[in-house]
Amino acid sequence: MEYDWPAVRESLSRITVISNPGNEPVSLFGEGDGLRCVGIGTDAAVFQTNLAPSYAFKVYAEDKTSKIGTEAEVYGILGESSYFSTCFSATDHYLVLSYEEGPTLFDCLLQGIHVPQQAIADVEEARKYVLEKGLNPRDIHLKNILLQDGRAKIIDVSEYVLPGDDQRWEHLKNAYEEYYHLLDGRPVPSWILEAIRKWYHQRRRYFSSFEEFKKFVLKYMTIKK
Repeated sequence: MEYDWPAVRESLSRITVISNPGNEPVSLFGEGDGLRCVGIGTDAAVFQTNLAPSYAFKVYAEDKTSKIGTEAEVYGILGESSYFSTCFSATDHYLVLSYEEGPTLFDCLLQGIHVPQQAIADVEEARKYVLEKGLNPRDIHLKNILLQDGRAKIIDVSEYVLPGDDQRWEHLKNAYEEYYHLLDGRPVPSWILEAIRKWYHQRRRYFSSFEEFKKFVLKYMTIKK
């Protein structure tokens, strides 16, 4: 299939991505012909275009472009794997990745879509694979995992070169095992999920442990039913 790459580059050049403080998602300015934003993170936004629909373009914020080369290197080390997207190339402003279908686990909670145990097991296997490749599987959370036919695919590997365990996946898995049965099939309002996300990032200021944080969230959600 032939793609109109000059038109894709021209459309992407019209988009400006600006990072925000406090671990908040990036802001977008501008509009490119045929572009559709399919994901927003704290460093970048991801677009799909009808000019090349099988690809995704991860456009970094202007002050985060130093991460592009690093993420491309991580994809190179990971190689071909069913657990991750494929990176085809990198420019000064964006990565060209395989476009992946499916809702994120965050979307699944919003829409009441069942998240099977198999998806959790897939992430566990993906983490083992990352460790075998000499990388560090960090920053794995609800918005970085897609559900595809009951299986998981991880779509952000940008922090795998950083040291330390941020425990995000361990905490998410623990919450799934203990509490997901209370939510399964029930849509969760976006404002509740966003509130929990913000509390989680500030939990060390207000809670002595993750267990205390979980109890607070459970009590809050029980009150708001």
